[in-house]
Amino acid sequence: MVRAAQRSEEVPRTSVWLEDRTRRGGRGGGQPSGLDREKITEVTVRLLDAEGPAGFSMRRLAAELRVTAMSVYWYVDTKDDLLELALDRTFGELTLPDPAGDEDWRDQLRTLAREYRALLVRHPWLSPLAGRFLNIGPNALTFSRVIQQVISRTGLPAHGVTGAISAVFQFVYGYGTIEGHFHARVAATGMTPDAYHRHALSEVKQSPDAGEVIEESTRIMAARGGDTVEEMLERDFAFALDLLVAGIEAMVPRGRD
Repeated sequence: MVRAAQRSEEVPRTSVWLEDRTRRGGRGGGQPSGLDREKITEVTVRLLDAEGPAGFSMRRLAAELRVTAMSVYWYVDTKDDLLELALDRTFGELTLPDPAGDEDWRDQLRTLAREYRALLVRHPWLSPLAGRFLNIGPNALTFSRVIQQVISRTGLPAHGVTGAISAVFQFVYGYGTIEGHFHARVAATGMTPDAYHRHALSEVKQSPDAGEVIEESTRIMAARGGDTVEEMLERDFAFALDLLVAGIEAMVPRGRD
């Protein structure tokens, strides 16, 4: 078994997915019975959902699994290994369209965007980890491959594909991250999202410098419509996504010039 102290003397590993996979589960006797990487990863995701990265540790995981911390090290070398495995597992929750199907690329792109947004909201710890690791696990690669195939169907020239992907999915990443943080703050207060929103607006209105911004925001929100926070978030997301789709459509003829 490779210990963390030994690993520090070696060339840093860039991803758990680049390890020699034959080592796992084949280190000879002594592995704890009833334990495997799949179960460990499943419990890791559950703990991250409940307590976030700050509350996660190898000891906490071992306690949840009812084994010793050293037992976990039969299957992973470091905490980062676990975080990376958990990250990819969540990408496996996505319901992806078939790029070879008859569905219009616009609808497929909207499906991908909505799935990714929901994933980020469901697992608020996902967004910082997505920027920390290489995201080359099997589920993340499948997601990326489908995105590339759908964007390639838009008619954009090859040199515009990555820009379109960035425009759509960096928007979704930001929107889903902020939405996920909002729901986490709400949950911590024990309030409903609507009650929290009303309370926040009431507090902000007390600031003498915020009056003009609040007045304009109130006018804009009234024009947008939506009686609940959920409806407002959904309307904004849908409209912003429509803007991006329209932008892709507008850029296609330019690529033919």
